[in-house]
Amino acid sequence: MTQLSDQQAKAYWRRNLGLAARLLVIWFIVSFGFGILLVEELNQFRLGGYKLGFWFAQQGSIYVFVVLIFYYSHKMTKLDREFGIEED
Repeated sequence: MTQLSDQQAKAYWRRNLGLAARLLVIWFIVSFGFGILLVEELNQFRLGGYKLGFWFAQQGSIYVFVVLIFYYSHKMTKLDREFGIEED
């Protein structure tokens, strides 16, 4: 593993935390926003026979969370390669 300079380490962690913050905002919007705040508006639509607000509250936010985990892993792998600290 390559040693990073202080400036490189700060840039790496700034980008890492920025990515994590963006993904947490997306997850919050999907889970709290769609599952609780906007449930009545979304219930006007159906997905697979279920009201959309109910679907987001019960399953949709979980699916989005799993997709975000894989997206985070993919982006962090690219970021690690960019900074030369990839793992084997």
